[in-house]
Amino acid sequence: MARLGTIVRKIRSKNAGPFWLTIDIFCVDSHNFQHVRKVLSSSVIAALFDEKEANIHQFNIEQLNVIKFSLPRPNIQGTAGDTDMHGASYAVLLEEWDMP
Repeated sequence: MARLGTIVRKIRSKNAGPFWLTIDIFCVDSHNFQHVRKVLSSSVIAALFDEKEANIHQFNIEQLNVIKFSLPRPNIQGTAGDTDMHGASYAVLLEEWDMP
């Protein structure tokens, strides 16, 4: 098994406002994009980040070989329970995901 972070160009996560996060997966090429898109779905993201699948939004941007996920933040940005003000740690967690 390969970790996702070793087969794609870059994974980035960041704020999408105080209530949402966005995760961008930059694939190497079209073939890589198609492969990652098949194995990494909204249901996988929901399971990894303990969120309801209905709350995960997936955008496949084929022209750029980018897969984007938007999901609710577990805590509103800047509140006492927020442990990642910028949302950057989500990329690291996804980089370490072992692909099937």
